[in-house]
Amino acid sequence: MLFNKTLEMMAGMRLKDMSAEYRRQTELPAMDSLSFEERFTLMVEAEWNGRHDRRLTKLTRDANLLEPAACLEGIDYDPRRKIDRTQIARLSDISWVREQKHLLITGKTGTGKTWIASAFAGEACRRGLKVRCFKTLRLLNELTVGRSDGTWSRTVDELLKPDLLVLDDFGMEPLGALHCRDLFEVIDERRTKGSILIAAQIPVKDWHAVFADKTAADAVMDRLVNNSFRIELSGPSRRGVDRSREDKVSIFDQNDDDEKDGEVIAAGAV
Repeated sequence: MLFNKTLEMMAGMRLKDMSAEYRRQTELPAMDSLSFEERFTLMVEAEWNGRHDRRLTKLTRDANLLEPAACLEGIDYDPRRKIDRTQIARLSDISWVREQKHLLITGKTGTGKTWIASAFAGEACRRGLKVRCFKTLRLLNELTVGRSDGTWSRTVDELLKPDLLVLDDFGMEPLGALHCRDLFEVIDERRTKGSILIAAQIPVKDWHAVFADKTAADAVMDRLVNNSFRIELSGPSRRGVDRSREDKVSIFDQNDDDEKDGEVIAAGAV
């Protein structure tokens, strides 16, 4: 009777994993040899781990990672790629995101920009940070449509929420005046809100030419370049290479219950 009442109270307090561990302990005679403190610790750990796992699952799902399997541990340091191991190691703690600095990754097509960008984004998720990933032109087109259907402000507001905003394939096409204006609005509004990671085929020195509106170009470059780290990839295309090592539903939908489950997880807990 007491057992069932305890389970009901745990359920009422949303202690799903602690409840499961409590039930497991009552079904294992070997648990009788453990002290109260040891058994209680196992129940607390079960709840902590369960909430952490659900929080990570939610963060990863909401991030819309472009390469979900990417991880920093899997980066291929082929000398031809000219990747600085020390730089990657320093950036891997994701402190640059907490400090609201930016990361610019450039390299020719196929050199692994999206993969490495996704690896940093995934690491940010594992450290409890909110991330959103977009193809740049697709996002700008969505903002253009939003100006006519009334969703522009909502979309921009949502872009201010993540700790890290990832924009992939920047500069694939020249940006018209309206796209320039929208990109500036997003980057300017995020100055005190969070970091931006941009992956692009063209070198940073040539980004200015992508903008039809040169005033917007100056403003965007000033806000990004002077507060950023850079990774410049070299080497041959990796298309077709085994990606096992180096290796999308509105992304703005939120699940309030999942958020509540994750409230007790510290931002940096992994």
